[in-house]
Amino acid sequence: MTTGRLIERVRSAQKRHGAVESANKEEFSRIKRRLHSELIESLDFEQVGQTPRKELEHRLRATLTRQVESRALPLNRGERERLVDEILDEILGLGPLEPLLRDPEISDILVNGVDQVWIEKHGRLKRVAVRFQDQRHLMQIIDRIVSAVGRRIDETTPMVDARLSDGSRFNAIIPPLALDGPMVSIRRFGTVPITAADLIRFNSVPQPMMELLKACVASKLNVFISGGTGSGKTTLLNVLSSFIPNNERIITIEDSAELKLQQIHVVRLETRPPNLEGKGLVTQRDLLRNALRMRPDRIVLGEIRGEEAIDMLQAMNTGHEGSLSTVHANSARDALSRLETMVGMGMPNMSVRNIREMIARAVHLIIQLERLTDGTRRVVAITEVVGMEGQVVTIQDIFRFQQRTVDSEGWVRGAFLATGTRPAFAEKLTRHGLTLSSQLFRFHQEV
Repeated sequence: MTTGRLIERVRSAQKRHGAVESANKEEFSRIKRRLHSELIESLDFEQVGQTPRKELEHRLRATLTRQVESRALPLNRGERERLVDEILDEILGLGPLEPLLRDPEISDILVNGVDQVWIEKHGRLKRVAVRFQDQRHLMQIIDRIVSAVGRRIDETTPMVDARLSDGSRFNAIIPPLALDGPMVSIRRFGTVPITAADLIRFNSVPQPMMELLKACVASKLNVFISGGTGSGKTTLLNVLSSFIPNNERIITIEDSAELKLQQIHVVRLETRPPNLEGKGLVTQRDLLRNALRMRPDRIVLGEIRGEEAIDMLQAMNTGHEGSLSTVHANSARDALSRLETMVGMGMPNMSVRNIREMIARAVHLIIQLERLTDGTRRVVAITEVVGMEGQVVTIQDIFRFQQRTVDSEGWVRGAFLATGTRPAFAEKLTRHGLTLSSQLFRFHQEV
């Protein structure tokens, strides 16, 4: 047999296999739709609303299993079990997204239309074989999520942020803004909070640097965590918040509640979007101003992104030390520039010098995070804000991560290094009974 004829036979076999596989999928979908419709028609929705979720799931699973077993369906045992699971996911959960949401190792779920679903796992993106029946099916899932938190999405409000029951951050955007159909982005947060020990084990930050950060939080330094999207800012904010003493009153302010503080005296505040009439909007700035009247020992602001920067800096300068927040920026210098811009937006008549003096007095430490090419997230710099020199806010790195190479398996290799600079805030740590070892400023660790 010639090579050409062999290739032709292989291609023909692949086509036949593809046709059979497509027919099997269509048959599975047809059976699923029929059983789903029959089960919905048989439900007493008043009774369903009064039944606890676990009990309801148990009953529906038993009913579905009986229906499947009583019919001569052209499905094997595994396909029958998958059929029951998928129908239950449609009725009680979020349809095709449910299996992904049950996987604790998935950090992001990205839906780019009905048949393009991507996940991030261990820092790397990959496409998965998950699809929706059509755009109407995807819109039903989106509506189910947003209506559960009292929000809506339609042509007049085609973008929405929400929070899933497990705390995951949900964003959807639909036509006419999304040209290729509804798009969904879900940022997952683990049910078990990541600890300082976890970050050390992941080589995100070495032990000596974590000890310094712990001392800074305990000594009430004002700390900003800077980094790009997905660099781990919220995770590190959670970890640093755990170093706040248990006898202090902490107020957290967020657009979408993601922080999971373990202390006993925590007040959690969350912004509110406008209602259908465009009224009732509550911003981070509104909550921050109110928080200052609530006798906070610490204020933890999930992310500074607008005019609330003014109030946060003023609070840091007027007795509310030890505050923590995050900012989107690619370096410590960029973070200062962003703060300057946000303050200027809210106080256009304030001179640049006065704005920079406010920032220099308020901010003590900037921790820069970066998501590296191998998907790992690392603290790449710990930078002290020293003060003003002329018209410029002066800063100095205390630690930095120096990338050396990328190995044969794609992992970034480098070293955490101390710059040898002793921070000016060392005296403040001493006043709080914390002493920095001289060895700390000669630290070097290869990773």
